[in-house]
Amino acid sequence: GDILDDYLRTDGVWLLSRNKEFYKTNNEKECAEKCEAERNFNCRAFLFTRKKLECLTLAENAKMTVVFSGTDAVLYEKKIYLLQCKKGIGKDYRGTEAKTQRGIPCQKWAEKTPHNPNFTPEKHPNAGLDENYCRNPDGDESGPWCYTTDPATRFDYCNIPEFPTGECMQCNGEDYHGEVSRTESGLRCQRWDAQEPHMHGFTPKHFPEKDLKMNYCRNPDGELRPWCFTTSPAKRWEYCNIPRCATHPPVSGLGSQCLSGKGEGYRGRIAITESGNACQHWNTQFPHKHGWIPDRYPCKGLEENYCRNPDGEKRPWCYTVNSRVRWEYCTIPHCDGTEQGIAGMSNVPVQVPPSEECYRGKGQSYRGTTSITASGKKCQAWNSMFPHRHEKTPDRFPNADLRHNYCRNPNGDNSPWCFTTDPNMTWEYCNLKRCDDPTQE
Repeated sequence: GDILDDYLRTDGVWLLSRNKEFYKTNNEKECAEKCEAERNFNCRAFLFTRKKLECLTLAENAKMTVVFSGTDAVLYEKKIYLLQCKKGIGKDYRGTEAKTQRGIPCQKWAEKTPHNPNFTPEKHPNAGLDENYCRNPDGDESGPWCYTTDPATRFDYCNIPEFPTGECMQCNGEDYHGEVSRTESGLRCQRWDAQEPHMHGFTPKHFPEKDLKMNYCRNPDGELRPWCFTTSPAKRWEYCNIPRCATHPPVSGLGSQCLSGKGEGYRGRIAITESGNACQHWNTQFPHKHGWIPDRYPCKGLEENYCRNPDGEKRPWCYTVNSRVRWEYCTIPHCDGTEQGIAGMSNVPVQVPPSEECYRGKGQSYRGTTSITASGKKCQAWNSMFPHRHEKTPDRFPNADLRHNYCRNPNGDNSPWCFTTDPNMTWEYCNLKRCDDPTQE
C-alpha cells in the first residue's frame, strides 16, 4: 500500500520538537521515506511545507509535545505511536503508558537505577525502548512490562487494553465506534475535520455526539451503513464494508406507546395520518415507492403499516395509501410523564403562530418550521450532503438559523427555499406566503 497509509495526517499544525532534521523533498511521500530512514533518532512524525517543499523529521508526535497553528504545514504522525491498545502480546505496542498495573511509575530504559536492566535501547534498538514507556522487548506472553521505580519490585506488567478485533455493527451502524478507515472499494477515508479533497458539513465541532474521530467510518445521518468521504477527488463518499454483528442488540423495553421527544422510539400501533389517510405498509412499494425497507433498517420498528420516525423527522409519519398524498405526519398522544411531556412539547410545537408561516420581504428573517417545497417535496437537512452536495451549511451561515430541514433564505434569494430530498431536483422555493398584514411581524 501507500507509505502514507501508516501515518495520521493533520493539516495546518506545527510541532515544537527538540530532535529534528531538515530535508529538501518534492512531496509528502519522499518526506515519509526520510522519516523511515532516519538514523539520528526514532522518527515518530514528520512535517511537510507545501510552498517551500521542506521536510522535517521529528522525534516527537502530538502526544509528546506542544502543538500550534502552522498555515502551510501538514503533520504526519506514525499511527503505531498513537495506538493506546495492544494486539496479541503487544510486542509492537508503542503507546505512552508509563506505569505498572499497580500504578508504580516505570524506570527509564536507559537508566541503571534503581534496577540494572538487561534490556536497553543500545542492546535492542528496534524494540521501541523510549523514555519509560511500557514495552515487550522479550515477547513475554503476559504482555508489555517495565522496570519499576520501586527498589523492591524489579519489574511488573502494565495494564494495556486489547485492540478491538472482529469489528461488526448493530442495526445500521449508527452506534458503530470502530476504527475501519477504508471504503468497500479500498479507498482511504478523508478525516472528518478536513475539508480536502471534499468540502462537507459533517464536522466533529457541529456533531459532537456522532463520534466523528480521525477518518473512521461512521453513520452520522441514518444511512444504510457506516460510510466516509474518501481521499480520492474522483469519489466523494462511499460505504464501508463492516459486517453486521451475529448477535442482536439488547432490547430496551418494548418501545414507547406514546409520543416522547420526536417519537423515534415510538412503537405503538397507530396507522392513520393526521388527515385521516390510512398508512401504506412499509414492506410494499405501492402506491408510493420508497427506500425505508424493513430488512434494510432492522432497528427502526418498520412493522406492518404503523406510524414511525426512522429519519429524525419532527414526529412519527408514514406513507399513505392515497396515491395523491405521498406521506403525512400522524397524531400520536403525548406521554403522561412530566419529563417526557416537556420533551415532547419542546420538540413538537402544538400550534405554530401564524406569523411563523408567512414571511416578510425576501424572508431572510423567516424562522418558521415549514419544510415542504412549493411542489410538495420534502426538504433536505442543511447539515446533510445527501442527496445534494452544497455549501449552505450552519457553520458557514451562523446567523441564518439553518436548523433541521426548515425553509430558510441564507443567501438573499427571492423567498425562503431549501435543497430537496429528490435527487432529480437540487432546490426549490418553499410552500410559503408573504405576510399580507403589515402589523404581523
